[in-house]
Amino acid sequence: MFDPLLVDLSRLQFALTALYHFLFVPLTLGLSVMIAMMETVYVMTRRTIWRDMTKFWGVLFGINFALGVATGITMEFQFGMNWAYYSHYVGDVFGAPLAIEGLMAFFLEATFVGLFFFGWERLSARAHLAVTWLTALGTNFSALWILIANGWMQNPVGSTFNPDTMRMEVTDFMAVLFNPVAQAKFVHTVSAGYVCGATFVLAVSGWYLLRHRHVALAKRSFVIAAAFGLASSLSVIVLGDESGYALTDNQKMKLAAIEAMWETEDAPASFTLFGLPSLTNHDTAYGIHIPWMMGLIGTRSIDKQIPGIDQLVDKAKGRIRSGIVAYDALETLKQNGTDADARSAFTRHSGDLGYALLLKRYLEDPRQANDQQIDQAAWSVVPGVAPLFFSFRIMVLCAIVLLAVFAISLWHTMREEEAPRWLFRMAVLAAPLPWIAIELGWFVAEFGRQPWIIEGVLPTFLATSALGVPDLLLTIAGFTLVYSVLAVIEVKLMLAAIRKGPEVAGVIEGWHPGTAEDVALSPQAGE
Repeated sequence: MFDPLLVDLSRLQFALTALYHFLFVPLTLGLSVMIAMMETVYVMTRRTIWRDMTKFWGVLFGINFALGVATGITMEFQFGMNWAYYSHYVGDVFGAPLAIEGLMAFFLEATFVGLFFFGWERLSARAHLAVTWLTALGTNFSALWILIANGWMQNPVGSTFNPDTMRMEVTDFMAVLFNPVAQAKFVHTVSAGYVCGATFVLAVSGWYLLRHRHVALAKRSFVIAAAFGLASSLSVIVLGDESGYALTDNQKMKLAAIEAMWETEDAPASFTLFGLPSLTNHDTAYGIHIPWMMGLIGTRSIDKQIPGIDQLVDKAKGRIRSGIVAYDALETLKQNGTDADARSAFTRHSGDLGYALLLKRYLEDPRQANDQQIDQAAWSVVPGVAPLFFSFRIMVLCAIVLLAVFAISLWHTMREEEAPRWLFRMAVLAAPLPWIAIELGWFVAEFGRQPWIIEGVLPTFLATSALGVPDLLLTIAGFTLVYSVLAVIEVKLMLAAIRKGPEVAGVIEGWHPGTAEDVALSPQAGE
């Protein structure tokens, strides 16, 4: 039998370190591409202001990159320390993309980051531009392999359980690589990173313009951030819809929980804009519904149904009973690996083995489960409906607000008159929104998969290491202390670099008044 506190603490530690690490990743993704765009303009125009912009934002990128690397390394070690059985059970599959990320993408990224900072006086302008774009490529390539690994946890394709080794093994690596869930997560996550980078540049530039400091750099940065952010926000919304559509085929329970859809509705289903879902009563009080919207989003049709939670729980009961057959056959194969009947039975029911393992929460041998325990196990596949329901809607609200911020900012930059000061205040106030949306997005993705650590294959409570509660309390306290120190260092370094401005990168603004591109956004004072 498992220790619930041990499982909860293991999940808490990984959640804290993962969410903390992902404070740095999206900004790295967004800044890397924006810096490459700025340097491209410099190489094309040879105007030194664009080189100065590249160097300045590059310093902030470097600070963030260093903290992202430091916090990311510890996450990979946790698989061996806190999730030993998980590593044993699926290491043959999960380890491959992680190894590729470490050996290829990380080293590619780190190498070109070094050349970016130390190659300004050693490389030609075109060669350095190539390095900058390769840095952005390496950053995005690194994210790809991590998200392939995570996508497999959400939708474990291209693999099968081997009863002889008692492990999951790869059967089709191309299926793992081109997993539709992984691909949807990659483009959506990268686009969210672009939004984060654009919002950061927009906010810092707005802060400079409010104080009439570094106007040449801030004005151009504001314009490029507004345009890049608007395009990225639109892509996030479109790709987020595509990511949600993937749930219809691969994670029906997560989709039903996000929408608090307790019963299957007639197609096309309505979208619940607001409500108060209750897992106890199996209903959503005070619901405000938009007819047809969920059916159109979730199925791209008007005649396909989206199954509700109650129907999915009934289906889970059948899969648990099928899994018990697979479990019984597997136990027979452990004693006699040549038993043809047992191997045949296992082959027919092996896809449901994970559902039988859900019963281990209630008893040691799933074959001895009664109807009540099967019902309990079936309802355990329902994640926390209320947290998912509200987290998803707050995330979407943040995305809509950011889209409006970028659209308004770009519209004002296209006008010939002076931009209002409230525009820059709005940009500064919007700074936290992408991080809120991104963290909530990861919460929805990971919490919505519970109780599975590998969807339909391995329950989370079976995946932990044989540690004691004091061990986990000690490591959580240690991580909290170290990460708090790193957070203080990060904030101080970033704020110091922002306050100092372009001088922190050893550059001097090369802007001279009077050119046509200097008209937009220029406050009268400070020009």
